Amino acid sequence: MRWVGEYERAWRTPGTHVLGELFTPDVTYLPSPFEEPVRGLDALASFWDSERVGPGEAFTLRAWPVAVEGRSGVARAHVDYHGPRPRSYRDLWVVVIAADGRCRHFEEWPFHPARPRVAAPPA
Repeated sequence: MRWVGEYERAWRTPGTHVLGELFTPDVTYLPSPFEEPVRGLDALASFWDSERVGPGEAFTLRAWPVAVEGRSGVARAHVDYHGPRPRSYRDLWVVVIAADGRCRHFEEWPFHPARPRVAAPPA
């Protein structure tokens, strides 16, 4: 859960220079289970810049551990974004930590109340 706190700190920090403290150079980052992974710190920095409103983005993150085995862990996260377009997400985060304490694999399973739980059947 310490790493989750560091992730939140990095998300709130201007720029992307702190990503190297949080992720290994060869990180694999899956923003959702069916998207192509983002690979490496440079690609992750570009991804973060495109996804964040900015360091002043108003949100509340709460997270709880679900499972930990060795250097792998799963956390349940609930994120409430405040402001002109409030929205909420519930996520499962799968994290694999390298020996140096940085994340080498991150996988997010985001759930949003407005999205259907299953894909629409073919027409």
